[in-house]
Amino acid sequence: MEDLQYCTILKTRINVTSMQDTLAYIDAHLDELRGRYICVSNVHTTVMSYENERYRAVQNGAAMALPDGAPLSKYSRMKGFAGAQRVTGPDLMTELFRISGQKGYRHFFYGSTQETLDGMKAALAQNYPGAAVAGMYAPPFRPLTEEEDQKIIEQINQTKPDFIWVGLGAPKQEEWMAAHQGKLNAPAVGVGAGFDYLAGNIKRAPRFMQVLCLEWLYRLLQDPKRLWKRYVTTNLKFIKYILKEERNKKKG
Repeated sequence: MEDLQYCTILKTRINVTSMQDTLAYIDAHLDELRGRYICVSNVHTTVMSYENERYRAVQNGAAMALPDGAPLSKYSRMKGFAGAQRVTGPDLMTELFRISGQKGYRHFFYGSTQETLDGMKAALAQNYPGAAVAGMYAPPFRPLTEEEDQKIIEQINQTKPDFIWVGLGAPKQEEWMAAHQGKLNAPAVGVGAGFDYLAGNIKRAPRFMQVLCLEWLYRLLQDPKRLWKRYVTTNLKFIKYILKEERNKKKG
């Protein structure tokens, strides 16, 4: 595949791209992407990668690491990559759903709960009738046995999908995709809360909050008990680590 442009942020290679360029690249290289995986990266995953070398290898081993978090594309622009734009998982999903009828794309969904998958299926039928659902699977909340894992791999491949959307949350979804690299016949894309957005379980932030890099705050207000530590602590760590890296570069 042709070289992609990256900006290294806290030792993680983040794509310098836009939604239009990402869609064009995926369409042109879909066959070469089969069996590989695409990370949708944000501040949380980037901080985890900085702190955990093994997880960093998972992120950097992806075919693409898209800048889902607005601070990532903003940092890239500060580093001279003027064309760096945000490419979120939920937006990538809906853009690919929108053109699926024209392109003949088939989609498999792995993750979440059966209730959420049922909600997604209904939403897809209503809003994106051209997006063919190849299959859906809600794994149990425990590690699969080798036999169970092999069975679901065979099940996914038999449905002949063009995209395998993985909604297990970070870091579990990225680790799952890396562990299954080369075993699946379609690219796997980890989209975190994308399943919940599509099913209507949670709402996306208003556009103005997305533009102002405040989508994390909107999500925090919806589920403060579960998310406050992740967002507040991780955002502060991100700033701290960025400042540390910049100081080290000046010294070097």
